Amino acid sequence: MNIEVRLLSFLFFICLSFSSCQRNTNSIKIKGSDSVLPISQREAEAFMEQNPQAGVTVTGGGSGVGIAALIDGTTHIAMSSREIKIGEKLRLKDKNRTLREVTIAYDALALVVHPANPIKALKREDIEKIYTGKIDNWKDLGGKDQKIVAYARESSSGTYEYFKEAVLDRKEYASSVRSLTSNGAIIQSVGQAEGALGYIGLAYLNPKVKAIQVSFDKGKNFVDPSFENAKNKIYPISRPLYYYFVQESQSLVQPYLDFAFSGRGQKIITDIGYVPNK
Repeated sequence: MNIEVRLLSFLFFICLSFSSCQRNTNSIKIKGSDSVLPISQREAEAFMEQNPQAGVTVTGGGSGVGIAALIDGTTHIAMSSREIKIGEKLRLKDKNRTLREVTIAYDALALVVHPANPIKALKREDIEKIYTGKIDNWKDLGGKDQKIVAYARESSSGTYEYFKEAVLDRKEYASSVRSLTSNGAIIQSVGQAEGALGYIGLAYLNPKVKAIQVSFDKGKNFVDPSFENAKNKIYPISRPLYYYFVQESQSLVQPYLDFAFSGRGQKIITDIGYVPNK
């Protein structure tokens, strides 16, 4: 290899290293809620298209995992489908970090059954009885003589916590309830078992499962889990979705947040089936 070629190779290596350093310097790590994950993935892709020198890494794992990573300093933004707990706030305070919270979007939880299940609607009280083990056969709810197999998210999930508080009236899940790690896993399981029942984020709905109506007024009104009903605050199992970060990282994450709350960023949220914040 002659001197000129070696010099060009060396300069090319320097350019790559400089580019990589530039990108790493601006790299944002986002981790947590499986419910918020589709939003962050799409927002990150569009943000990096608009800002080629920026880098954003998005991973799931659950709200609790994301908040734990924020406390440990291994992520810049924690995605969460529940409010941060007092104990978690105190752990951040012990590390002299100032917490910041923004609501990125709103979501609704849809109760889903197998498409062959004739059940079309459930009262909140009946859902509670299923998930706390007091009802275990669909015939008790006007359905077939068939065992109910109830699926829930794992305990590290903010969706698990939210469902327990909003639907189960803070009662404990029955030991017979099967825990799964993601919305996708629940869809797969419910879609394969005719007696199954599960709950998933509205944006995950697909033809493999059937969404059912729910009533939170003892059966007077049953409401479909739909984008419009969630947007108009008619559907009762709706919730905010959060980004948590610390003030010390604000200068790094602010450009990404500005994009997410821009017109383009909010349209992305609508396009994938969530309710935008503005």
